[in-house]
Amino acid sequence: MTTAYIDSPAWGLGLATVTSSGQVLDAWFPAGNLGLGTAPSAPDAPGLDPAVAAAANAASVLDPGDTAAAVSAAVAAAGPADFSDLPAADGRLGLRSEVVRVEIQSLGDAPKSTAEVYLRLHLLSHRVIRPHQANLDGQFGLLANVAWTSAGPCLPEQVDELRVLERRAGRRLNVFGVDKFPRMVDYVTPSGVRIADADRVRLGAHLAPGTTVMHEGFVNFNAGTLGNSMVEGRISAGVVVGDGTDVGGGASIMGTLSGGGKETISLGERCLLGANAGIGISLGDDCVVEAGCYITAGSKLTLPDGRVAKARELSGVSNLLFIRNSVTGRLEVRERQGRGIELNAALHAN
Repeated sequence: MTTAYIDSPAWGLGLATVTSSGQVLDAWFPAGNLGLGTAPSAPDAPGLDPAVAAAANAASVLDPGDTAAAVSAAVAAAGPADFSDLPAADGRLGLRSEVVRVEIQSLGDAPKSTAEVYLRLHLLSHRVIRPHQANLDGQFGLLANVAWTSAGPCLPEQVDELRVLERRAGRRLNVFGVDKFPRMVDYVTPSGVRIADADRVRLGAHLAPGTTVMHEGFVNFNAGTLGNSMVEGRISAGVVVGDGTDVGGGASIMGTLSGGGKETISLGERCLLGANAGIGISLGDDCVVEAGCYITAGSKLTLPDGRVAKARELSGVSNLLFIRNSVTGRLEVRERQGRGIELNAALHAN
């Protein structure tokens, strides 16, 4: 699956956490304060037609062909946040809050600042854009390694000091992680989804309405779902899962962050990736990979006619069943007929 970058401007009005040395730790862009197209002339005047905003807001997943105005309206309809009464500094650790206004000329350009990276991640998690529609090249070099705590972000070397300050105030400090990416729900809480363990979904994940992420499920940034989906396994960075697909417990989908992999892996509609299974190729629609079966691009598969082919030759093909023959131990692929699995409708009525 390949999705071209959107050659569109993007904008955001947010609140950044900045250290005494000027290093940006994070930036938050709430709904109504970001969008595609040219930035509004004033933070409190999006300048969007109410009818356009209402129509766009009704679309839960936006197509690449949607106009910039309609896409921007989908989040602007929520109304901009007012940062005017927020304190400029919290007096602790030398951290301060700063209002940041970000304007990107084209989402096809690589980000140039930490705030630009955060705007792209928010656009994904707010469902303004889909995975792979914004250039994220060089993001790791622009993001600080941050301690994400119950008292907000800080540098890792400041955690002990912050813990003392919280104890003095009668509170106990919780450290959720030390990483470049925060939890999605601390910045964006998308409608129509269930997330059993918030630690397992990173900011920049795209979760379509009807998605359920169970306790052991994981969704990385620039990845996610396009419709009703059950996620009990791992959706790695760059992976896109189609409507009606089930990623079984302990299942794994290879991403593009490590190992030199460049192919974007996707699962089509109504697929089942069985428990503890894994894939390094894309699946078309109505495919099944049986439990415990791992298919990499170089895996040798025995076809129905007895020929042997590498799995990459079948990447993206629909109506296939992948199994490991329990007698011979060889990997086999068979043709499937009709539609694939059906998810429990009541379970995904979020």
